[in-house]
Amino acid sequence: MSLGVILLIHNALDRVEQVARHWATHGVPVVIHADSRMPNSRYQMLIKGLSDLENIRFSARHKCEWGTWGLVAASQSAAEVMLQDFPAVRHVYLASGSCLPLRPVEELVQYLAERPNTDFIESATLADVPWTIGGLDHERFTLRFPFSWKRNRRLFDLCVDFQRRFRMHRQMPDGLIPHMGSQWWCLTRQTLTAILQDPRRGIYERFFRQVWIPDESYFQTLVRLYSRDIQSRSLTLSKFDFQGKPHIFYDDHLQLLRRSDCFVARKIWPYADRLYNAFLTPQPDALNRTEPNPGKIDRIFAKAVERRTQGRTGLYMQSRFPNPDWENGFTASEYSMFEGFSELFEDFESWLGRLTGARVHGHLFAPERVHYEGAVKVINGALSDSAALRDRNPRAFLTNMIWNTRGERQCFQVGPADHIQEVEWDIAKDPNAQICVITGAWAVPLFRSNLDFSEIRRTAAELQRRESRHLDVLRSPYAKARIHIWSLAEFVEAPMEPLQAIIGEIGQTDKRRLTEAPKMVNLTGFAQFLQNLKNQGMHPYLTGDFPNTLEEREKPRKPRKPYLVK
Repeated sequence: MSLGVILLIHNALDRVEQVARHWATHGVPVVIHADSRMPNSRYQMLIKGLSDLENIRFSARHKCEWGTWGLVAASQSAAEVMLQDFPAVRHVYLASGSCLPLRPVEELVQYLAERPNTDFIESATLADVPWTIGGLDHERFTLRFPFSWKRNRRLFDLCVDFQRRFRMHRQMPDGLIPHMGSQWWCLTRQTLTAILQDPRRGIYERFFRQVWIPDESYFQTLVRLYSRDIQSRSLTLSKFDFQGKPHIFYDDHLQLLRRSDCFVARKIWPYADRLYNAFLTPQPDALNRTEPNPGKIDRIFAKAVERRTQGRTGLYMQSRFPNPDWENGFTASEYSMFEGFSELFEDFESWLGRLTGARVHGHLFAPERVHYEGAVKVINGALSDSAALRDRNPRAFLTNMIWNTRGERQCFQVGPADHIQEVEWDIAKDPNAQICVITGAWAVPLFRSNLDFSEIRRTAAELQRRESRHLDVLRSPYAKARIHIWSLAEFVEAPMEPLQAIIGEIGQTDKRRLTEAPKMVNLTGFAQFLQNLKNQGMHPYLTGDFPNTLEEREKPRKPRKPYLVK
């Protein structure tokens, strides 16, 4: 048999025994290296469990900690045993205890036999490596790393900062150009022997012992000195997320792994019984000569990374709660917020819902309760009309309502008396929001109330102050919503044009001119009411320039004389 496999293991010994037996029973010699931190009792049990197989060996044990020299030392020790005890081996395949063969062993043996002088190892120069995570690329080789990144993070960082501050750099040994790549390789006997028997091995080892993550650079660099034919790729399917952590494959990834056409995959979940049963069961089918092509599933992994880092637009949950302003869209779909319309029109909500087919609510942020459409107490997603629950997290209330009702446009009313202050910036910066404001419309309910004028004056001053601050938010350069602002005076002067623009922007009706308008409240005497407020020292400037009297506007116009066009 021309293939030998090295397994680096540290846990899940039942799966290690299963995979090692699979390789060995198909005629492939196996050398196992066990992490020295593994309890000796478990290690002896593994040796006893595989003692019936003559082509399995165990190498000297080293302490294998991520990012340290121990992983390279373990690979060297196992490779030396493989080359010494199995002289017929032409290719040595390095794998881990969590690796799983995806195709019949005969296919891999035949594939390598057709390429007797080819080394399969990912080996790229630093300029061509885009996957380094943690900010260290060339500094892996120019600085020293005597401390473990996982166990002594503080000492690790202090040591790096110290060397940077005092510009302490070291040079690569003569003749070496640093390369990096995946630690899972398949090398020819000739190349591996040349690396292990190099007279300068001691010099190279002293240098790489203090390189950060040397298992990704030691063989990847030295192979360039001796290999006659390098395929800069790994035969092992190994995918990493945006943090540099390996993806773990579970039972539901069965078809995905088959589609890759790769010979071996890592990292397999130890309890993925379906995967182990499917791929370690003898397959009577004819040999598949398909070239390994992990790129066929790269699009799926790219989508997974995008979903993990950005999430779904407008969705917030415990497993992915983004930092402020990092969310992938504040809300899930478009919605409309109206200010002052329900105060000016008697039937605005029913009119808008009838014309657009949208769900039109009342004041969602009213102090006393949430006014849902139809006065219901609970809507989609079990959102109740409780003001206390809403005010506990107004931002979550709004985003949950938009998410739970996506597919149906939501419209709602707000006013300066509502509890919207905590969420007004979010709405103003939300591109999904349509905001339509009639400034000063809060004066209409006060005009129609039967309160003492002193109380009306005090309430009007407070509402105008709140609305003025709210308008500052809407007019901010950071606002990204579609915002329309009219004063009460200019809106009353010609209401059909802004109403037509609002309906056209919602886009859920035809483009014809409006033939129906909501019923406006009776404003007879409103101009005098505003003048009374001015006389009492409260200037309602947000209402616009109303005339002192509406008599001229209320008088019927003289009919124009007809004329004939010839």
